[in-house]
Amino acid sequence: MNLIPRKFYLGDDFFDDFFEPALKDQMKCDVYEKGGDYHIELDVPGYDKDDISLECDNGYLTISATKTSEDEDKSKNYIRRERRYGSFSRSFYVGDIDTDCIDAEFKKGILKITVPKVEEKPTKKQIEIKEK
Repeated sequence: MNLIPRKFYLGDDFFDDFFEPALKDQMKCDVYEKGGDYHIELDVPGYDKDDISLECDNGYLTISATKTSEDEDKSKNYIRRERRYGSFSRSFYVGDIDTDCIDAEFKKGILKITVPKVEEKPTKKQIEIKEK
């Protein structure tokens, strides 16, 4: 087994490092409708339940995850470090709903959120023009 990358020369990680924040640090999710509710399944591997928070404000459900850096062991001579620390968040518009009806469950790195579907009332109204 070789721990040093096969292409270990100056500049070989340029594209990895360039695209890495955009591709690797996102919380990937699936959103679907089932049984009259909306369901959000969000991948948050490497996080504990206590690292994740859910907030609902002005019709937006925001999921935030924060991971603090472990104390770096100075005796280790790292060849490559890919594990990241920091804060990430995603927001979803859920409308004007009762926040007590939102249900969330975290198991094996997957956060499952159930949001009740609210029937939208028509807001468009035809106004009669009177003739004088």
